[in-house]
Amino acid sequence: MPLPKNSFILDKISPSERIAKRIARAGLCSRRNAESWIRAGRVTVNNRILETPAFLVGPNDRILVDNKPLPKQETTRLWRYYKPRGLVVSHNDEHDRETIFDRIGGKLPRVMSVGRLDLDSEGMILLTNDGGLARHLELPSTGWTRKYKVRVFGKVDETQLDKLKNGITIDGIRYGRLLARLDKQMTSNAWLTIAIKEGKNREIRRIMEFLGYSVSRLIRTSYGPFQLGNMQEDTLLEVKQSILREQLGQQNSENETKVLSKTSSKEKQLALKKQKYFSIQTGNYHANNRRQKARH
Repeated sequence: MPLPKNSFILDKISPSERIAKRIARAGLCSRRNAESWIRAGRVTVNNRILETPAFLVGPNDRILVDNKPLPKQETTRLWRYYKPRGLVVSHNDEHDRETIFDRIGGKLPRVMSVGRLDLDSEGMILLTNDGGLARHLELPSTGWTRKYKVRVFGKVDETQLDKLKNGITIDGIRYGRLLARLDKQMTSNAWLTIAIKEGKNREIRRIMEFLGYSVSRLIRTSYGPFQLGNMQEDTLLEVKQSILREQLGQQNSENETKVLSKTSSKEKQLALKKQKYFSIQTGNYHANNRRQKARH
Protein backbone atom coordinates (compact mmCIF):
# COMPACT_ATOMS: atom_id res chain seq x y z
CA MET A 1 0.00 0.00 0.00
CA PRO A 2 1.79 3.20 -1.13
CA LEU A 3 2.02 5.99 1.43
CA PRO A 4 0.18 9.27 1.05
CA LYS A 5 2.11 12.21 -0.28
CA ASN A 6 4.56 13.40 2.37
CA SER A 7 7.66 15.49 3.01
CA PHE A 8 10.17 12.63 3.11
CA ILE A 9 12.01 12.03 -0.16
CA LEU A 10 14.61 9.30 -0.58
CA ASP A 11 18.22 10.50 -0.99
CA LYS A 12 17.12 14.14 -1.15
CA ILE A 13 19.90 16.70 -0.64
CA SER A 14 18.26 19.82 0.78
CA PRO A 15 19.68 23.30 0.18
CA SER A 16 18.87 24.11 3.82
CA GLU A 17 17.87 21.85 6.70
CA ARG A 18 18.14 21.46 10.46
CA ILE A 19 21.53 20.28 11.66
CA ALA A 20 20.00 17.39 13.67
CA LYS A 21 18.17 16.18 10.58
CA ARG A 22 21.41 16.24 8.54
CA ILE A 23 23.22 14.19 11.20
CA ALA A 24 20.37 11.68 11.39
CA ARG A 25 20.24 11.24 7.61
CA ALA A 26 23.99 10.57 7.63
CA GLY A 27 23.16 7.50 9.72
CA LEU A 28 25.06 8.44 12.89
CA CYS A 29 22.05 8.45 15.21
CA SER A 30 18.43 9.45 15.55
CA ARG A 31 17.38 13.08 15.29
CA ARG A 32 16.63 13.17 19.02
CA ASN A 33 20.10 11.86 19.89
CA ALA A 34 21.64 14.35 17.47
CA GLU A 35 19.96 17.19 19.35
CA SER A 36 21.43 15.87 22.61
CA TRP A 37 24.90 15.70 21.02
CA ILE A 38 24.56 19.31 19.87
CA ARG A 39 23.58 20.55 23.33
CA ALA A 40 26.57 18.64 24.73
CA GLY A 41 28.91 20.61 22.45
CA ARG A 42 29.91 17.64 20.32
CA VAL A 43 28.96 19.22 16.97
CA THR A 44 30.91 21.87 15.07
CA VAL A 45 29.80 23.72 11.92
CA ASN A 46 32.43 25.72 10.01
CA ASN A 47 34.75 25.74 13.08
CA ARG A 48 31.95 26.95 15.36
CA ILE A 49 30.73 24.79 18.24
CA LEU A 50 26.93 24.69 18.21
CA GLU A 51 24.98 25.31 21.41
CA THR A 52 21.48 24.72 20.05
CA PRO A 53 19.94 22.38 17.45
CA ALA A 54 17.96 25.34 16.08
CA PHE A 55 20.52 25.82 13.34
CA LEU A 56 20.23 25.43 9.57
CA VAL A 57 23.01 24.02 7.39
CA GLY A 58 23.55 23.84 3.64
CA PRO A 59 25.21 21.17 1.47
CA ASN A 60 28.60 22.94 1.55
CA ASP A 61 28.87 23.51 5.30
CA ARG A 62 31.71 21.68 7.07
CA ILE A 63 30.21 19.61 9.88
CA LEU A 64 32.24 17.77 12.53
CA VAL A 65 30.88 15.38 15.14
CA ASP A 66 33.37 14.61 17.92
CA ASN A 67 36.00 16.28 15.70
CA LYS A 68 35.31 13.85 12.85
CA PRO A 69 33.81 14.92 9.51
CA LEU A 70 30.17 14.01 9.05
CA PRO A 71 29.94 11.03 6.65
CA LYS A 72 28.51 11.73 3.24
CA GLN A 73 24.87 10.83 2.88
CA GLU A 74 24.71 7.33 1.41
CA THR A 75 21.91 5.77 -0.58
CA THR A 76 19.02 5.09 1.79
CA ARG A 77 18.71 1.37 2.55
CA LEU A 78 16.22 -0.73 4.50
CA TRP A 79 16.48 -4.25 5.97
CA ARG A 80 14.02 -6.73 7.49
CA TYR A 81 15.29 -8.51 10.59
CA TYR A 82 13.73 -11.30 12.66
CA LYS A 83 14.51 -10.25 16.22
CA PRO A 84 14.62 -13.21 18.64
CA ARG A 85 13.37 -12.96 22.21
CA GLY A 86 15.95 -11.84 24.74
CA LEU A 87 17.65 -9.15 22.63
CA VAL A 88 17.49 -5.45 23.45
CA VAL A 89 16.67 -2.99 20.65
CA SER A 90 19.24 -0.36 21.59
CA HIS A 91 22.79 0.62 20.69
CA ASN A 92 23.78 0.76 24.36
CA ASP A 93 22.14 -1.12 27.22
CA GLU A 94 22.64 0.09 30.78
CA HIS A 95 22.40 -3.48 32.08
CA ASP A 96 24.98 -4.74 29.56
CA ARG A 97 22.52 -7.13 27.90
CA GLU A 98 23.01 -8.33 24.33
CA THR A 99 21.46 -6.03 21.72
CA ILE A 100 20.34 -6.66 18.17
CA PHE A 101 23.27 -4.52 17.03
CA ASP A 102 25.69 -6.80 18.90
CA ARG A 103 24.11 -9.76 17.12
CA ILE A 104 24.32 -8.29 13.60
CA GLY A 105 27.64 -6.53 14.13
CA GLY A 106 29.84 -6.54 11.02
CA LYS A 107 26.99 -7.53 8.69
CA LEU A 108 25.65 -4.01 8.08
CA PRO A 109 26.85 -0.40 8.04
CA ARG A 110 25.77 1.85 10.89
CA VAL A 111 22.00 1.34 11.15
CA MET A 112 19.14 2.17 13.48
CA SER A 113 15.83 0.52 14.17
CA VAL A 114 12.42 1.72 13.01
CA GLY A 115 10.61 1.64 16.33
CA ARG A 116 11.34 -1.01 18.93
CA LEU A 117 10.35 -4.39 20.28
CA ASP A 118 10.71 -5.08 23.99
CA LEU A 119 13.06 -7.69 25.43
CA ASP A 120 10.47 -10.50 25.54
CA SER A 121 8.96 -9.80 22.12
CA GLU A 122 10.12 -11.19 18.79
CA GLY A 123 9.51 -10.85 15.07
CA MET A 124 9.76 -8.20 12.37
CA ILE A 125 11.87 -5.14 12.95
CA LEU A 126 13.03 -2.76 10.23
CA LEU A 127 16.58 -1.37 10.16
CA THR A 128 17.83 1.57 8.09
CA ASN A 129 20.96 3.65 7.59
CA ASP A 130 18.84 6.82 7.28
CA GLY A 131 17.58 8.43 10.48
CA GLY A 132 15.13 10.53 8.49
CA LEU A 133 13.46 7.43 7.07
CA ALA A 134 13.36 5.79 10.52
CA ARG A 135 11.59 8.78 12.03
CA HIS A 136 9.19 9.03 9.10
CA LEU A 137 8.11 5.38 9.29
CA GLU A 138 7.56 5.61 13.06
CA LEU A 139 5.04 8.44 12.80
CA PRO A 140 1.37 7.40 13.15
CA SER A 141 0.54 9.91 10.39
CA THR A 142 2.57 7.79 7.95
CA GLY A 143 -0.24 5.26 8.18
CA TRP A 144 1.68 1.98 8.40
CA THR A 145 0.00 -0.72 10.50
CA ARG A 146 1.95 -3.07 12.78
CA LYS A 147 0.46 -6.54 13.13
CA TYR A 148 1.15 -9.06 15.89
CA LYS A 149 0.38 -12.65 16.80
CA VAL A 150 -0.25 -12.71 20.54
CA ARG A 151 -0.69 -15.69 22.88
CA VAL A 152 -2.49 -14.98 26.15
CA PHE A 153 -3.47 -17.12 29.11
CA GLY A 154 -7.16 -17.63 29.85
CA LYS A 155 -10.45 -17.66 27.96
CA VAL A 156 -10.88 -14.54 25.84
CA ASP A 157 -14.09 -12.50 25.85
CA GLU A 158 -14.49 -11.27 22.26
CA THR A 159 -16.79 -8.43 23.34
CA GLN A 160 -13.82 -6.94 25.22
CA LEU A 161 -11.75 -7.08 22.06
CA ASP A 162 -14.45 -5.30 20.03
CA LYS A 163 -14.38 -2.33 22.42
CA LEU A 164 -10.68 -1.74 21.74
CA LYS A 165 -11.41 -0.40 18.26
CA ASN A 166 -12.46 2.89 19.90
CA GLY A 167 -9.24 3.16 21.90
CA ILE A 168 -8.74 2.85 25.66
CA THR A 169 -7.27 4.91 28.53
CA ILE A 170 -5.17 3.12 31.16
CA ASP A 171 -3.61 4.95 34.12
CA GLY A 172 -4.03 8.26 32.35
CA ILE A 173 -2.38 7.07 29.13
CA ARG A 174 -4.55 7.12 26.02
CA TYR A 175 -4.05 4.23 23.59
CA GLY A 176 -5.54 4.75 20.15
CA ARG A 177 -7.58 2.49 17.90
CA LEU A 178 -6.59 -1.17 18.21
CA LEU A 179 -8.04 -4.02 16.15
CA ALA A 180 -8.00 -7.39 17.89
CA ARG A 181 -9.31 -10.73 16.63
CA LEU A 182 -9.52 -14.10 18.34
CA ASP A 183 -7.87 -16.69 16.10
CA LYS A 184 -7.88 -19.79 18.26
CA GLN A 185 -9.18 -20.52 21.75
CA MET A 186 -7.61 -23.46 23.55
CA THR A 187 -8.11 -24.90 27.01
CA SER A 188 -5.76 -22.63 28.93
CA ASN A 189 -4.67 -20.02 26.39
CA ALA A 190 -5.60 -18.33 23.12
CA TRP A 191 -4.00 -16.82 20.03
CA LEU A 192 -4.98 -13.34 18.89
CA THR A 193 -4.13 -11.14 15.91
CA ILE A 194 -3.70 -7.50 16.91
CA ALA A 195 -3.14 -4.48 14.64
CA ILE A 196 -2.04 -1.03 15.80
CA LYS A 197 -0.75 2.13 14.09
CA GLU A 198 0.97 3.99 16.92
CA GLY A 199 2.86 1.52 19.11
CA LYS A 200 3.51 3.11 22.52
CA ASN A 201 5.95 1.40 24.87
CA ARG A 202 4.66 -2.10 25.78
CA GLU A 203 1.23 -1.06 24.50
CA ILE A 204 -0.19 -4.50 23.71
CA ARG A 205 1.05 -6.09 26.94
CA ARG A 206 -0.42 -3.30 29.05
CA ILE A 207 -3.79 -3.42 27.31
CA MET A 208 -4.03 -7.20 27.59
CA GLU A 209 -3.06 -7.10 31.27
CA PHE A 210 -5.69 -4.40 31.87
CA LEU A 211 -8.30 -6.77 30.36
CA GLY A 212 -7.08 -9.57 32.61
CA TYR A 213 -4.93 -11.56 30.17
CA SER A 214 -1.25 -12.32 30.67
CA VAL A 215 0.80 -12.31 27.45
CA SER A 216 3.04 -15.36 27.11
CA ARG A 217 4.27 -14.71 23.56
CA LEU A 218 4.22 -11.71 21.24
CA ILE A 219 5.39 -11.85 17.62
CA ARG A 220 5.34 -8.89 15.25
CA THR A 221 4.36 -10.37 11.89
CA SER A 222 4.44 -7.22 9.77
CA TYR A 223 5.37 -3.55 9.72
CA GLY A 224 3.41 -1.77 7.03
CA PRO A 225 3.75 -3.71 3.75
CA PHE A 226 6.77 -5.70 4.93
CA GLN A 227 5.97 -9.19 6.18
CA LEU A 228 7.79 -11.60 8.48
CA GLY A 229 6.61 -14.49 6.29
CA ASN A 230 8.70 -17.62 6.72
CA MET A 231 11.79 -15.81 8.02
CA GLN A 232 13.70 -17.58 10.78
CA GLU A 233 15.20 -15.99 13.90
CA ASP A 234 18.23 -13.79 13.18
CA THR A 235 17.44 -13.72 9.45
CA LEU A 236 18.44 -10.42 7.84
CA LEU A 237 17.12 -9.46 4.36
CA GLU A 238 17.55 -6.17 2.49
CA VAL A 239 14.55 -4.56 0.84
CA LYS A 240 15.13 -3.88 -2.86
CA GLN A 241 15.40 -0.20 -3.79
CA SER A 242 12.59 -0.51 -6.35
CA ILE A 243 10.26 -1.98 -3.69
CA LEU A 244 11.21 0.66 -1.12
CA ARG A 245 10.50 3.44 -3.61
CA GLU A 246 7.21 1.84 -4.60
CA GLN A 247 6.02 1.56 -0.99
CA LEU A 248 6.99 5.18 -0.33
CA GLY A 249 5.12 6.28 -3.43
CA GLN A 250 8.36 7.54 -5.00
CA GLN A 251 8.83 5.73 -8.29
CA ASN A 252 12.08 6.29 -10.14
CA SER A 253 11.11 8.91 -12.74
CA GLU A 254 14.21 8.12 -14.84
CA ASN A 255 13.27 4.45 -15.11
CA GLU A 256 9.68 5.39 -15.87
CA THR A 257 10.88 7.64 -18.69
CA LYS A 258 12.97 4.81 -20.12
CA VAL A 259 10.01 2.45 -19.98
CA LEU A 260 7.76 5.01 -21.65
CA SER A 261 10.33 5.70 -24.36
CA LYS A 262 10.72 1.96 -25.01
CA THR A 263 6.95 1.59 -25.20
CA SER A 264 6.72 4.59 -27.49
CA SER A 265 9.38 3.23 -29.88
CA LYS A 266 7.65 -0.16 -29.98
CA GLU A 267 4.37 1.53 -30.81
CA LYS A 268 6.07 3.51 -33.58
CA GLN A 269 7.60 0.33 -35.04
CA LEU A 270 4.21 -1.38 -34.94
CA ALA A 271 2.57 1.61 -36.63
CA LEU A 272 5.22 1.60 -39.38
CA LYS A 273 4.67 -2.11 -39.97
CA LYS A 274 0.93 -1.55 -40.21
CA GLN A 275 1.43 1.38 -42.54
CA LYS A 276 3.77 -0.68 -44.75
CA TYR A 277 1.36 -3.62 -44.75
CA PHE A 278 -1.64 -1.51 -45.71
CA SER A 279 0.32 0.39 -48.37
CA ILE A 280 1.35 -2.93 -49.92
CA GLN A 281 -2.20 -4.20 -49.75
CA THR A 282 -3.54 -0.93 -51.18
CA GLY A 283 -0.94 -0.97 -53.97
CA ASN A 284 -1.88 -4.53 -54.89
CA TYR A 285 -5.53 -3.58 -54.86
CA HIS A 286 -5.00 -0.68 -57.31
CA ALA A 287 -2.71 -2.79 -59.55
CA ASN A 288 -5.38 -5.51 -59.78
CA ASN A 289 -7.97 -2.90 -60.73
CA ARG A 290 -5.77 -1.59 -63.56
CA ARG A 291 -5.20 -5.14 -64.94
CA GLN A 292 -8.92 -5.88 -64.85
CA LYS A 293 -9.71 -2.65 -66.75
CA ALA A 294 -7.05 -3.46 -69.39
CA ARG A 295 -8.64 -6.89 -70.03
CA HIS A 296 -12.03 -5.30 -70.61
